[in-house]
Amino acid sequence: MVHVLNFDTVAACAPWQPINDQVMGGLSSSRFRLDAEGWAVFEGEVSLQNNGGFASVRAATRILARTGAAGYALSVLGDGKRYKFNLRTDAAFDGLTYQASFQPPAGVWAEVSVLVASMTPTYRGRLVPRAPRLQPERVCQVGWMIANAQAGPFALGIRSVAVF
Repeated sequence: MVHVLNFDTVAACAPWQPINDQVMGGLSSSRFRLDAEGWAVFEGEVSLQNNGGFASVRAATRILARTGAAGYALSVLGDGKRYKFNLRTDAAFDGLTYQASFQPPAGVWAEVSVLVASMTPTYRGRLVPRAPRLQPERVCQVGWMIANAQAGPFALGIRSVAVF
């Protein structure tokens, strides 16, 4: 297993941009920052007002693009909420997203395995049944999301993403 994304510097956290339900009139907010202890935090608040309900961050990177990858190991510190790990194979702002949901235990570091074969193709949160399977060699965007009416504050600690 090779750690390809480590979140232990300001530079590693800088490229991450929030994309929240504000794009459709919602009021949720999020940010991606370096914690003083040396890991990233995806945090914010999900609001259900104005038909909202999701917060996310995304970064363009080809560093996870690996031919033959079977999956990804996420080193995360949960808060009891359910999150999504998102991968995209297109550099466009809007398009097909491959998602895997996970809910790490609250208050402890956990290693979460996400298999390439289990990633679900979606478009704007809806399943795309006839979409092609994720081609890991084409991954060019990575993201984190919280959705599914989980209103209130959230914080997900992230140390690294490794490809296996």
